[in-house]
Amino acid sequence: MENYAIIKATIGYLKQEPKFTGEAADEALFGMIVKLLERSSDEWYYIETNYNYRGYIHESQIEICGEDTLKWDREANHTINFGIVDVLKEPKFQSYPIFQLTRGAVVKLSGRVSENWAEILFPAGNSGWIRKDFIMNRIRPEDRLSEEVLRENVVKTALSYLGTQYRWGGKSPLGIDCSGLCSISYLMNGVIIYRDAKLKEEFNMRSISREEMKPGDLMYWPGHVAMYIGNDKYIHSTGASSGVVINSLNPKDIDYREDLANISEIGTVF
Repeated sequence: MENYAIIKATIGYLKQEPKFTGEAADEALFGMIVKLLERSSDEWYYIETNYNYRGYIHESQIEICGEDTLKWDREANHTINFGIVDVLKEPKFQSYPIFQLTRGAVVKLSGRVSENWAEILFPAGNSGWIRKDFIMNRIRPEDRLSEEVLRENVVKTALSYLGTQYRWGGKSPLGIDCSGLCSISYLMNGVIIYRDAKLKEEFNMRSISREEMKPGDLMYWPGHVAMYIGNDKYIHSTGASSGVVINSLNPKDIDYREDLANISEIGTVF
């Protein structure tokens, strides 16, 4: 049987090499499941995410639960939908934080509630409390939202990262890169696309013309990707702007980016 693990850190940092100083490859968020491919050293594992992205992760950031890992994944039916969330020891604001979660984290509820609070379980078995306002039902690939709802949802999700700082390999409100923004916006809505700034048909994405482009579709340049949100506008995370911003395809607009005028390719999952 293949061996799996659960991300138990706020963010699981995937590296290109098995060392903390290695270049970032990706980020896996709390509660996500990863496949253990090999143990590269005493402290590092080479892993694969559920969207087929690979990298090295330190053992301190994962909980290896054997067969219980997949059981966790089946029962973790909620997602954090707020930027950064404190997990408190008790269900009241006067308590103290024991952990932090970010938007996109996958959580398992114990079933215990206290007014506007819900108890979450950690992979190791301990627990904490978060506001019910901060969670939503987890959307899985088999849920298959309608095109209208999915387009609206992915744009809304991408816009929730507006103002987030740029971080190479990032995928959370603490820092995010261009492909991280687009991929997490789709992942939170039950659709797996390629993690990098490339259009890959094997990841549910097909090429379309600019005339066919609608909100939620992706725009590609060499080494960069953005999401079209309608009315000639697109949202992206860019180092040139230090984070997530909205720009325009219309040369008459003040937020027009001339250097991004020539789109290489446009992709859609619809």
